[in-house]
Amino acid sequence: MSEADPAVRTWRARGKAKAVVLVLHGGAEHSHARVAPWRLAYQRMVPLAKDVHRAAREHGAEVRLLRNRVYGWNDDGADALADARWALARIHEDHPGLPIVLVGHSMGGRVALRVADDPAVVGVCGLAPWTPPGEPVEAVEGRAVLIAHGTKDRMTDPVASHAFAERAEKVTSRSARFEIGGEGHAMLRRSRVWNRLVRAFTLELVEAGGNDETLSAAWDRPSAERLRIPV
Repeated sequence: MSEADPAVRTWRARGKAKAVVLVLHGGAEHSHARVAPWRLAYQRMVPLAKDVHRAAREHGAEVRLLRNRVYGWNDDGADALADARWALARIHEDHPGLPIVLVGHSMGGRVALRVADDPAVVGVCGLAPWTPPGEPVEAVEGRAVLIAHGTKDRMTDPVASHAFAERAEKVTSRSARFEIGGEGHAMLRRSRVWNRLVRAFTLELVEAGGNDETLSAAWDRPSAERLRIPV
């Protein structure tokens, strides 16, 4: 890896890998600053990635956390999207044919929803995703999608993520959206709830089972309820 490349931190599966979880951090609408390892947006995802790994490693899941080259989306998202595609290509090289689950926070959620058209991606978990009006939904066609958003988020708009979920559910294989009461953008006040949803979603998609009743019951709810589930 050169200094011009993004960086990836990897937590290996126990035994042979059967699936890969790619975690994508947040950023800013406009910034060409490099993403240092201590950048808060990146560091915020480290404990979440570790939590997923602890839950899924025995079931053959490898977890990778991408650190982007630059911090911003910068108009067309070219840098952030290219970094995610780069990380996906590395997964294909190392684990050809394995299913991939994407987990992204904020700008990383937008990136995850955009690159879900990679043929190996089976599902996307968007945490407080940045989904402005008109954000395309075609990339999540045939994928499972879980969105979680804090009701007190002032950085990314919960109303916008609901509108995105309404449009996306027409093409997804299944979808659900959770509204985390009293939580803001940083996912700190009720971190256990965020982690639990990501764990449950990941375990389900890597076919490890799981007994999270909140998620398992969500898929069968009527659409109006399924996209506004309070937790």
